[in-house]
Parts: sequence; structure tokens; C-alpha cells
Amino acid sequence: MSKPKFPAKELTKAEEQVMQILWKIDKGFVKDILEKMPDPKPAYNTVSTIVRILEKKGFVAYNAYGKTHEYYPLISKQDYSSYFLKNFVGSYFGGSFHKLVSFFAKENDMNLHEFEEMMKYVEHDLKDEDDQDKPEK
Repeated sequence: MSKPKFPAKELTKAEEQVMQILWKIDKGFVKDILEKMPDPKPAYNTVSTIVRILEKKGFVAYNAYGKTHEYYPLISKQDYSSYFLKNFVGSYFGGSFHKLVSFFAKENDMNLHEFEEMMKYVEHDLKDEDDQDKPEK
């Protein structure tokens, strides 16, 4: 997806719950979203209202079939996750990922071995990304 334009605010918990479902199912009607929600399920009108708010915020769009709308995400989960994490790190850790990792390690009582294991996963993921970005010969 191209560079998305994000709203000034993050998603509310209810909006994020709906977006998580839309990201999983790719597209769907309000009844499809409602089916995927955990019990106790909200009212149909509640979900419909949340989806319309997401549309106004620019997170979703729809295909109209008469009076029925099939909704789909305009922003990928990856793009939103990146946006959210950058704002989170900026707000709580002064923009420093180093401070975030340090906080995470301390809060989870990670020992040196666990931290080294985590770093191996990060290095592996970064290597995979670099390999994907290289042009094929």
C-alpha cells in the first residue's frame, strides 16, 4: 500500500477491535464483522456505527450493493502497527527504541541469555527484510 494518511488520533478500543476483524477477513458486511466478535456480542447498530466512524476517519471504505455495504480496510495492519508504535515510543520513551527495549527487558525480568535469544530473533528478522529488499540477479 502507498503511504497512508493517518488521522490525528489512534483508534479507540472498539474501533481497533473492528479493524482487527477486517484485517483478518479482508472485507465484509457488518453481519460478518459481528459474527467474528466475541460473546457477549454488541448490537448490530453499534457495530454499524463504529464502521461508519472508521469510514469517516479514513480507515475503511466500502463497495455498495444497493443499500448494503461491504467494508474493507484502507490502511494495512502493518502500516497502522508501525504508526502506532512510533507514536507510542515517542510519547512514552522520548522516541528512543533503546529505552523501550530496556524497559521491556527490566519489566519482564529478562536474564542475559533470554535477551541474547531475543536479539537473535531480531537479527534474523532484519536479515530476512534485507534479503527481500535486494534485487534479484
